[in-house]
Amino acid sequence: MTITPSSIEQVIPGQGSMAQPSMKPASKAKRKRFRFIANGKAATGLIVLGIYVLIAIIGPWISPYDPDLITADKLQSPSGSHWFGTDHLGKDIFSQILVGARGVVLVGFLAGIVATILSVLIGVTSGYLGGAADESLSAVSNVFLVIPALPLIIIVTSTITNAGDLVVALVIGCTSWAYGARVLRAQTLSLRRRDYVEAARATGEQTWRIVLFEILPNLTAIIASSFVGTVIFAVLSEITLAFIGISSVSTWNWGTILFWAQGQQALAQGAWWWFVPAGLAIAFLGTALSLINFGIDEFVSPRLRTAGAGSRRAPNGDKVPMRVGFTPVIRGRVETTPEIEIKHPPASNGRAATAGGAGYVATEGHSTGTDGAKR
Repeated sequence: MTITPSSIEQVIPGQGSMAQPSMKPASKAKRKRFRFIANGKAATGLIVLGIYVLIAIIGPWISPYDPDLITADKLQSPSGSHWFGTDHLGKDIFSQILVGARGVVLVGFLAGIVATILSVLIGVTSGYLGGAADESLSAVSNVFLVIPALPLIIIVTSTITNAGDLVVALVIGCTSWAYGARVLRAQTLSLRRRDYVEAARATGEQTWRIVLFEILPNLTAIIASSFVGTVIFAVLSEITLAFIGISSVSTWNWGTILFWAQGQQALAQGAWWWFVPAGLAIAFLGTALSLINFGIDEFVSPRLRTAGAGSRRAPNGDKVPMRVGFTPVIRGRVETTPEIEIKHPPASNGRAATAGGAGYVATEGHSTGTDGAKR
């Protein structure tokens, strides 16, 4: 008897025959690539940050007025001609915010790039090499870690005359890399003894290839989180320097707007439109960067990604939501199994096995003692 290949079926119990392999794993793998963007926090933060970057690029071109143009509309509230009102000299505040976004975004991203590069070079090198190199680089990191960053930035920028956005960004980036370097060093110390790193080292791979292709890919999320945190610190530092008058007040950014509003007693005059828009712009940018940071944390940690999300299905088909800190309890009819009659073998003296001086025999419905009484 000949069996043709077409008559052979692969049967899975409870699912019937399977003629074609399922394509669901491929779609799941494709969805995993976009898991970070699918996160609500990360997606919202990226959208808001993209709007800020777009404003920083085209802001000076779409501003309705020259931010330094003095007009007769002094200290006017928001209107159709001046969306965010004017200051004490009649300058349009909306134009100042649009033009000032470029300096804030430029300083934040440039300082973040510089600090991230330094933290990766020093932290990963220190953790992977070990020995005297680790001790030396760790000592340098500890020195920069205990130095108060903002006072040092104030001293450096006040010493340099006409410090522009580029100088401020470089100073902030060169003084805010130590914490990220310490975190990367600790992670590299954990990764350098993993099996795949030891295998690459045993096959004769060069050190720079091991660091680039074996260690750095596993540090991508930490590097990205460190970069976002540095950008937040750089933006706040740039605005603080402009607000207290350390950096050049002739270059517009949101801190410069707050500097002039505070100097001209905008709050006492009731000119809320002078400082509220700039404050909201700072708050929304910080919120966007924080949401991106939260999204990175949830993308890296599966426990944060699945905490409080999803549901479980009860035997009757109802969905039970999962809550953080609570054990899900599925309410419904409990299926009981029929009782099984259990008889103990007789003891050596001819009586049934006893427990506590009396022998019992388990039967369906009740238990009976050896003396004939029901229990």
